[in-house]
Amino acid sequence: MTKPDNCAAKAPLAALTPLYGDPITLDEATRVADAARAEAQRHGWPMVIAVTDSGGHLVLLYRLDQAQHGSVLVAQQKAKTAVDFRRPTGAFESALADGGLHWRLLGMTNLTPLEGGLPILRDGRVIGAIGVSGMQSTQDTQAASAGLAAFGA
Repeated sequence: MTKPDNCAAKAPLAALTPLYGDPITLDEATRVADAARAEAQRHGWPMVIAVTDSGGHLVLLYRLDQAQHGSVLVAQQKAKTAVDFRRPTGAFESALADGGLHWRLLGMTNLTPLEGGLPILRDGRVIGAIGVSGMQSTQDTQAASAGLAAFGA
């Protein structure tokens, strides 16, 4: 009797998740944040926009006029979650919506399971992340996605 082939165990790390790259530069972070800010302002959304580097350290933060105070930390947490786990934070929100074993995610103190955090990739490697907070999660993601589009990710 042969053992089942476990492809995930044999696959190289790069095939499973993007690798980390050199950190985002301030100029790149500004380009991403400016595009997200423009999207937020176009809709009149008072948001907070945070960009972190590949180590999860804050590079840039915008707090638009009248953005709720609580969103300052939430935006940073969304960006840190996206870079730490190398995936959009919406993946965790969706997992929780599925229930069952996914509820154990709530026991993790190092992730924010809310849409609005997206990893930033350069040449297929995670160089940072953007986190947006202040409106509904889908609107936060819309602004974050505008930032990624301006970067070309």
